[in-house]
Amino acid sequence: MESIEATLRAFIAESILFSESGYPFEDSTSFLDNGIVDSMSVMDLVLFSEKEFGVTINDPEITPENFDSIENLSNFIRIKKSSKD
Repeated sequence: MESIEATLRAFIAESILFSESGYPFEDSTSFLDNGIVDSMSVMDLVLFSEKEFGVTINDPEITPENFDSIENLSNFIRIKKSSKD
């Protein structure tokens, strides 16, 4: 089973960056500061995360603290998954 980080990297590389060579940034790199995602891409990440990881993400949770890097989003998903159990 792939890690959450690896799954997110692959999704962003293929579906948002349209890159065949993978995700070229560090996991801590800010999506917003580096133009990696825009508002529509954030919604794609929300939908993907809900489907792929079986979590429910509420509108107030869609914040830079949760969605501004692979690192932040992975941690957020882990918290959501652990609170679901």
